[in-house]
Amino acid sequence: MYTTMDNDVLNVADYRSYQGGYFRVLVNSSETGGAFSLLEMTLPKGVEPPPHIHTNEDETFFLLEGKIKFFIGGNETTASAGDAVFAPRTIKHHFAIQTDAAKFLSLITPGGLQDYFMEFSEPARNLELTPPAGPPPADIIEIMTKRISSRYGVQFI
Repeated sequence: MYTTMDNDVLNVADYRSYQGGYFRVLVNSSETGGAFSLLEMTLPKGVEPPPHIHTNEDETFFLLEGKIKFFIGGNETTASAGDAVFAPRTIKHHFAIQTDAAKFLSLITPGGLQDYFMEFSEPARNLELTPPAGPPPADIIEIMTKRISSRYGVQFI
């Protein structure tokens, strides 16, 4: 089982379950006039998004725990705890978690994309990772893909 940093006391009510992991919104875009949103995400290896392009947002990742290999444009970089990686809008990117799980901050500028994560998550019952046995059913993937493409301008390559 992968747990949160050291002996932090966390309130599970602040978290949402997403893709076998969990996240919480630290700063909602509604608090910043839409300028940015900040999410703390903990994901298990194997649930990473496919290559995609954001037409509206830049993403900055700050690793708290674990190791992630990022593929941004034609570049590849591996980040560990304490490293930050920038993925600019309109540039194809994706990542692969290299450890059993990774915990990171995701700064999304401008904000708003956190609404997608809220829509396709549910309140967390606990803070344990439960990687799915396989991908979501095809009809759910279609709904998720259409929503993130039409509402948020994310294109899958």
